[in-house]
Amino acid sequence: MEPLDPVPDQDALARLGAAVGARLTVNPDVWRVEADKVELFAVGDFLTADESAQLCTMIDAVAHPSALHEVAYDSGFRTSYSGDLDPHDSFVTSISRRIDALLGVDAAIGEPVQGQRYWPGQQFKTHNDWFYTSEGYWPQEEARGGQRSWTTMVYLNDVEEGGATLFAALGFQIEPQRGALLAWNNALPDGRPNEATLHAGMPVLRGVKYVITKWYRTRQWR
Repeated sequence: MEPLDPVPDQDALARLGAAVGARLTVNPDVWRVEADKVELFAVGDFLTADESAQLCTMIDAVAHPSALHEVAYDSGFRTSYSGDLDPHDSFVTSISRRIDALLGVDAAIGEPVQGQRYWPGQQFKTHNDWFYTSEGYWPQEEARGGQRSWTTMVYLNDVEEGGATLFAALGFQIEPQRGALLAWNNALPDGRPNEATLHAGMPVLRGVKYVITKWYRTRQWR
């Protein structure tokens, strides 16, 4: 079999994947989710009830129709409302640094913390967090920090019904639990994007769903 062509940031993705994965594996507060195809971890009660409530209020203040590369909001693919939280706010900074410390990565490669809100019927259909380097948006993302490596997401509330995070290739979904953090490696051990990280925010059926997400690149975020 001929070797695969190298992909942008492949070496950096492999190094970050190995370093963060090793750190999370030995942390007694972190649970390794049983999944053969993806490095997926969870931390219960990463945020307190008060912290979660404060973040929900902050999300309400900045939420607008969620953007997506080259896909219009009215397509129905991603129908949540979202917005970046103020990176200069001391409370947001403290949460962001706590996530950095959990993963053991340089804060410089982290994107701003983004908040998302889903009302009944809203969803984010199956997608991945890494970028397709063949698409027109890639030069812009390459300049902003390169490929995405790790994703972290924290549920801010218990949803009355619906709103699970579905990992279709893994054959299971994770129900929202207030304060719980998920983290996964978007790359394979050799640094190629991992197709098995495809996931979806399932439609909320009753109530509202709030989450924060922080993505990490391979180079400094600009």
